[in-house]
Amino acid sequence: MVILRKAEIRNMTSSEREKKLQELKTELLTLRGKARTGSVESAGRVRELRRTVARILTIDKEEQDVPKSP
Repeated sequence: MVILRKAEIRNMTSSEREKKLQELKTELLTLRGKARTGSVESAGRVRELRRTVARILTIDKEEQDVPKSP
């Protein structure tokens, strides 16, 4: 899976972001379990997933805080 950039996340609808967030959290949970057993392929992938989840949450929060123009 490719890292999602800010522009790509901003172009998503709210429901698409929600769906992608759930997918990433599920993958992160799986990788953390594999890391405990020592069978993780790429340790950097966990970091990448955490950062992407944070990006999505940040952009969601920004869009909720922006007042709508009349």
